[in-house]
Amino acid sequence: MTPELMIAGVMLVALVVYTLTGGADFGGGVWQLLAWGPRKAAQRRLVDDSIKPIWEANHVWLILLIVLLFVCFPTAFAAVCTALHLPLALMLVGIVLRGSAFVFAHYDPLHGRGALRWGGVFAVASLLTPITLGVVLGALGTGFDVDPATGLVDTDFLSEWLAPYPLAVGLFTLALFAFLAAVYLVREADDPDLRADFRARALGSAVVVGVTALIAYLVAPPVIRHDLRPARGPPRCTSPPASPPWSRSTPWGPAATSSRASAMAQVTLIVVGWAVAQYPYLAYPGYTIAGTAAPASVLTPILVALAIGGLVLFPSLAYLFVVFKRRPAA
Repeated sequence: MTPELMIAGVMLVALVVYTLTGGADFGGGVWQLLAWGPRKAAQRRLVDDSIKPIWEANHVWLILLIVLLFVCFPTAFAAVCTALHLPLALMLVGIVLRGSAFVFAHYDPLHGRGALRWGGVFAVASLLTPITLGVVLGALGTGFDVDPATGLVDTDFLSEWLAPYPLAVGLFTLALFAFLAAVYLVREADDPDLRADFRARALGSAVVVGVTALIAYLVAPPVIRHDLRPARGPPRCTSPPASPPWSRSTPWGPAATSSRASAMAQVTLIVVGWAVAQYPYLAYPGYTIAGTAAPASVLTPILVALAIGGLVLFPSLAYLFVVFKRRPAA
């Protein structure tokens, strides 16, 4: 396996882990916004308690993904950040506002209007940021034009992402994150009534995942659905599949842990399926993994640094989860 493919694989792992961790945190913000019923306050407290210990650490994976794209695939990085700079900027603003609002809302000593106001900012940012992330991912497969004279991306800064398919993928991403968070919260809840609340939300959001996946498929351009040319590799069916029946039924089963594992497996398969369909392109059609890779003199030290960093990062994050997510003994 070539160095650029190995680094692209690391980027895919970072995207999967960010989706399973940071994505669930965004989904928790959605359920804060949509809390209702007699246990509305308890639902919001559960979301807060689940997010507090680990929400900052989750962004390590997004930072890793961006840095690797910048260092190892600079031409693709320049094209993506030029053509998609508006949704990327909105996503970064949403991440910053969401994190700041979460802190400000919980450090208001009076827990009055200020806390409510910042809580609203947190919830709205949690709603909009996953949409922009999905828009960016959807736009990567729909077509980036290259100026033959300069070799740079030829863009009007809107047409690559302000289109039905990227917007539909954005809605799908939001639904997927909300589904993942609801399944996680079933496991986090000790109160049977709260557990039932989030079981219902998990089932409802799973249906929405299927509906938004179908919408994304229906509005996908021909290059996504029907291009089967050998040069493109696998069929370009990048619209995500609907959630399978077992993922919708397991939140009601006796073991919340198994439903969480099933939901994580489903989300992982969706992200990996997108990456396989995207291969060999980082941004279709002019930016391939091999064609935009930095020289081996850059890639090889990066791989060494990733190996050394992984020896520190993975045990540290595992210890963080063990410390803050351990359930007290009965």
